[in-house]
Amino acid sequence: MKNELDHSHADRPTVRLVGANGNAINILGLCFRAARGAGWSAKRIAAFRAEATSGDYGYLHAVVRAHFEVK
Repeated sequence: MKNELDHSHADRPTVRLVGANGNAINILGLCFRAARGAGWSAKRIAAFRAEATSGDYGYLHAVVRAHFEVK
């Protein structure tokens, strides 16, 4: 079965964090918007949310950088 968070393909949406409000809720919102815009399934977005919120703020950033092209 394919891992919902398989980020090895080229469909890594771009998220612009420079100049954005850096709180965790805002970062997640920007990521969800970019993921929906890139056509991610609801299941994939939910899997990303679960991983991104399973640690501290530093872990959130690491997960975001693993799944998105961060600008």
